[in-house]
Amino acid sequence: MEEKKDLILRDWLAIERTKLANERTFLAYFRTAFVFLATGMTFLKLDYFEDFRWLGVIFLALFPVMLILGIIRLFKVKRNIDRYYQ
Repeated sequence: MEEKKDLILRDWLAIERTKLANERTFLAYFRTAFVFLATGMTFLKLDYFEDFRWLGVIFLALFPVMLILGIIRLFKVKRNIDRYYQ
């Protein structure tokens, strides 16, 4: 049976950087989702954008889609990192 080798510091730091990059990517999805939410609410609430209410509905529909995609990607990449390096 093969012994599991301990990671050297350089490899451990590379794995930590990969985990942090994954979290930053999720935060980008999160920010984008909330921009969609804020934009959709703006289009629906302001009288100036009355002709573009349909665009507000589209932005509001994209909000949960973007958030769910970010969460799915976060956990999928986290699982892959843990599977290959733990």
